[in-house]
Amino acid sequence: MASALAGTTALLFSGTDLRSEELKLPALEKLWERLVAFGGFGEAEDIENRNYRTNTTDGAGQTTGCELSEESIEYLRGILGEEAGSMMLYQTALTHRSFVHRPATAEPVESNQRLEFLGDSVLGLLISDYLFRLFPESAEGELSSTRAKIVNSRSLAAFARTIALGDHIRLGETTDHQNIRSSESALADAFESLIGAIYLDKGLQKAYDFVIRHIIEHVNFNTIVAAEHNYKSRLIEYTQSHHLPAPVYTVLAEAGAEHAKSFTVTVTCNEALLGTGTARRKKDAEQLAAREAMEILDREISA
Repeated sequence: MASALAGTTALLFSGTDLRSEELKLPALEKLWERLVAFGGFGEAEDIENRNYRTNTTDGAGQTTGCELSEESIEYLRGILGEEAGSMMLYQTALTHRSFVHRPATAEPVESNQRLEFLGDSVLGLLISDYLFRLFPESAEGELSSTRAKIVNSRSLAAFARTIALGDHIRLGETTDHQNIRSSESALADAFESLIGAIYLDKGLQKAYDFVIRHIIEHVNFNTIVAAEHNYKSRLIEYTQSHHLPAPVYTVLAEAGAEHAKSFTVTVTCNEALLGTGTARRKKDAEQLAAREAMEILDREISA
């Protein structure tokens, strides 16, 4: 199974312009078909018959059952660049969990939490593949760290704000609308849910087009990667996240003539030696010491 997955995904984005919206994704579409068949996730007609996948229209051609305002419907058309296949699906994507518990709700309402789960995975896949091909020399740890800086809640909330997504989230009557519409978690959840809805409604290609327009074109990947190579910053982040004292850099030795001097620097934490580096400049020696420390720590984490 693993080899089949690897062979299929290896075709993804091969020989293409990574930022092109004309990018086709037949490999993953076929992979999904195989997974459905292999795992018995349900026949296609079963999926199509889910309430959130189905639009019904009245005699005038208007969607029935959809409670979204005309403003939100027009907003979604603008985001998609075309008509939605299932407006009910996007209604679910915009439904905050507080809305589910409204006293006035006669029928059960699904929040966007399941779509958030799906959208998180779809987004992770697309960003992972993009980074894998954009930075062929980067190690797994560097790629993972770069991806984390793009798909974390803070970044996703910022992307959601650029498209005014918070204005269209459906909220319960007793909730603090202003705070929720601007909250990091609610915006990030809705953004991932929207990606999940696009994937289900339009397919992986359209989801990728959305990610291109609203994430990739707004991110300076080279700046992020450059920051990843700032090992002193990474070491500080590590110590802070593990509630450890800040790392301490000490010049252990100086060698050579004044015009060609080199410095050997050690970095310690809790009086434990983490790394040593030697370079012509103290700052470079500190970076090398921090790099050695991070390499050791990464190995211990992976072990």
